[in-house]
Amino acid sequence: EVQLVESGGGLVQAGGSLRLSCAASGFTFDDYAICWFRQAPGKEREGVSCMASSDGSISYLDSVKGRFTISKNNAENTMYLQMNSLKPEDTAVYYCAASRTYSTAYTLLVSRYKDYWGKGTLVTVSS
Repeated sequence: EVQLVESGGGLVQAGGSLRLSCAASGFTFDDYAICWFRQAPGKEREGVSCMASSDGSISYLDSVKGRFTISKNNAENTMYLQMNSLKPEDTAVYYCAASRTYSTAYTLLVSRYKDYWGKGTLVTVSS
């Protein structure tokens, strides 16, 4: 059974940091593009960061550039999102996703279709 399971969410003060993890089972990340998306209350789901499978190139949502970092560990079949300098507007449910595609990182970021999705982890940033 294919699964993506997120962890690491929680409550943090503005300016703080969190590291989200996403563990995969039933498939391996080696040939998959990976992404983090988020959905704030009353808003549409948006791409936060994606890493292309073809060349490892990365795209970020403009509002998180310089603060968030996407990475993965193929040996552990786990992907990560390091979030620093968090702001109240970063509050959302964060989802990891993966697709077996050679799309560019930017295309992945703006496309909501993905092969697999996690169930999400809540990040709350207090002011």
